[in-house]
Amino acid sequence: MLKAFKEFAVKGNVVDMAVGIIIGAAFTSVVQSLVKDVLMPALGLLMGGVDFSEFFIVLKEGSIPPPYTTVSAAQKVGAVTLNYGLFINTAISFLIVSFAVFMLIRYINKLKRPEETPEPVAPSIKKCDYCFSDISVKATRCPHCTSELEDSI
Repeated sequence: MLKAFKEFAVKGNVVDMAVGIIIGAAFTSVVQSLVKDVLMPALGLLMGGVDFSEFFIVLKEGSIPPPYTTVSAAQKVGAVTLNYGLFINTAISFLIVSFAVFMLIRYINKLKRPEETPEPVAPSIKKCDYCFSDISVKATRCPHCTSELEDSI
């Protein structure tokens, strides 16, 4: 059983899949940082200094009544919040990651060349209708039985 598992684990596809998962996780963390630290602050600045990560709705008040200025302040006092700003950040991260994966797969598919099918080759031999010997398609008489041949192949 251990031998069978070892054979499975070292097959090319399993190793390739593991490498892909590791690279995908690293890529996702880079994109999340891009969205959180670069895109969303710039987008917030363009929209008048808005911080999307602090958009939330209080569903249930905490031990201290509202107003809560930040998500962390609301959660510290036990308030239940709906953090739709964080969802917006995550959705933008997802869109960027999925677009990047789409572009990568599109590029890889362009690199793959379609399999070329060989041109069909016209037959060069045919069977004699009388003695069933192999003869040239250009022959008008069988060299083995000397029968006159039809023009059909």
